[in-house]
Amino acid sequence: MLKSKMMAVAMLALSAVTLNTAMAHGAAKPRQGGIVQVANDVNFELVVEADGATIYLVDHDEPMSSKGISGKLTVLNGSEKTEVDVKAIDGNKLQAKGVKIASGAKVVAVLNNVEGKTATVRFTVK
Repeated sequence: MLKSKMMAVAMLALSAVTLNTAMAHGAAKPRQGGIVQVANDVNFELVVEADGATIYLVDHDEPMSSKGISGKLTVLNGSEKTEVDVKAIDGNKLQAKGVKIASGAKVVAVLNNVEGKTATVRFTVK
């Protein structure tokens, strides 16, 4: 009897954790035609370009200033690994230049000073 009550309490606790996760902020739809991921409650949209990428920042459906944010973009194209700097440009945009990002590539952005924190954002290019 005690074992079944403990099991019921454990299931209730597990369902509460699952419910909270489901209600957390989710990735928004892309605004620029890129790939959106969420880290630190901020939406990061990666848009692949011919010679790099632009990352757009959105916080609670509003463009978030990129001022003061910098970091590194690591691109894994198969077994080839390339790292480039990420720099704030204007508005809510960050830019990484000098890297080719192919279909199927894994991209990791490590960004400093995103609302005072470091954010690590992972993308898979389709």
